[in-house]
Amino acid sequence: MDVRRAFILFLLVVGAAGCAATRDSSSPAPEEAAFSEHEYRIGVDDQVAVNVWRDPELSVTMPVRPDGMITVPLIGDVQAGGKTPQEVARTIRQKLAAYIRNPDVTVILTELRSHEYLSRIRVTGAVETPMSIPYRQGMTALDAVLEAGGTNPYAAPDRTKVFRRAGKEAKTQVLDVHLGKILTRGDLSSNVYLRPGDVVTVPERLI
Repeated sequence: MDVRRAFILFLLVVGAAGCAATRDSSSPAPEEAAFSEHEYRIGVDDQVAVNVWRDPELSVTMPVRPDGMITVPLIGDVQAGGKTPQEVARTIRQKLAAYIRNPDVTVILTELRSHEYLSRIRVTGAVETPMSIPYRQGMTALDAVLEAGGTNPYAAPDRTKVFRRAGKEAKTQVLDVHLGKILTRGDLSSNVYLRPGDVVTVPERLI
């Protein structure tokens, strides 16, 4: 596990612990307030630990399935994908309440396996080798296309687009990249700095 992943995992554990420690408090603990600003939403293949206090037979650790579900003893499948650990804990608590009086549930991420998927850049379309590459700080659209072998003979480089999921509603933002001008004139004004999860697409020219 690299330093970045270890740090994110530390924040998640601290945030979950802070939530459990202050469940009956009228104001959130500093750790919980800080964590809420960077809510991590669980992804496919992330590994989660469900802990039910004083009920070890109900406490399980498992990866999130491709359908976004985890299976918890007694209550069955629970949606985890796309939710925060606190939201999943709340759902499990509500379902267990039909069988256990005042269940005390915490959900902690033990492995951030989906983070690698989310932190990659995809290069598609009229490039020599469409590929998925690891994100690097400072990477630009030009860097990504060059790493994919450059454009192929059928490309329309000036119509290159960067597709980016942005905002709480995860709407797709489309950024124009005039790759032809970058390559032939050295005009870097549209050479977009990439973010983790971006998709760079070079369309084919119209015949």
